[in-house]
Amino acid sequence: SKTTTALSLWTGLSLLKGFKTLAIDLDPQCNLTISSGGVMDKNTAFDVLTGNIQAEESVQSTKLGDLIAGHKGLSGMEALLTQVGREYRLKNELSSLMETRKYDFIIIDTPPSLGILTVNALTACTSAIVPANADFFSMYGISQLGETLASVKKYTNPQLKTAGILLTRYTARTLLSRDMTANIEKLAELLGTKVFASKIRESVTVREAQLAQKSIFEYAPKSKVTQDYEEFINEIINDVNHDDTIRDHSVSH
Repeated sequence: SKTTTALSLWTGLSLLKGFKTLAIDLDPQCNLTISSGGVMDKNTAFDVLTGNIQAEESVQSTKLGDLIAGHKGLSGMEALLTQVGREYRLKNELSSLMETRKYDFIIIDTPPSLGILTVNALTACTSAIVPANADFFSMYGISQLGETLASVKKYTNPQLKTAGILLTRYTARTLLSRDMTANIEKLAELLGTKVFASKIRESVTVREAQLAQKSIFEYAPKSKVTQDYEEFINEIINDVNHDDTIRDHSVSH
């Protein structure tokens, strides 16, 4: 759900809404890069973080939009980034790109683990989106992420906001989903955030679109899950219009 959310947000803001949007794949699994047909052999996020190339030189144009590709070498960043200030490496590397104001939004797809790459993403961004299923394991993951968000806000990024929790693979008909949604809403309140009004329904269409290396908005524009993501993107835009300091997002889980 994490990569699917990042992919849908990236392509929806760009293709549907006309915003200049960049995606950064920090997940060593590189699913965002694969889904967009990106090239992973050189000039990737790994090269940016290790200082081999400047961020603006690593941007590639894919069929879905501008991307800084992922790389399997990102799995070793805990060992490679050992110096003082390592939490700021991505922010520092993106600074020149940010100064040009070429992009309205930068979407960062983070790894599933809460390691140095996720901390780098949260330190660099202004807003975090938390995709979650309406189940117990997601509640536990949100609690852990909440601790990381609080630490980042305290030590490396005081401006960080948690935009909200996005419920994915949602089935409103089941009592379990409704009960877990109520519990996640209470958890969101404790974390000082909200559960987005938009909820993403379970659908095989999402995986089909990724296999076809197409945006869901192109692959199945009239499907229910596409409508769900469009509603979510409208919520994000409304939030930005309400608080125009939100300009780059990390999608963390």
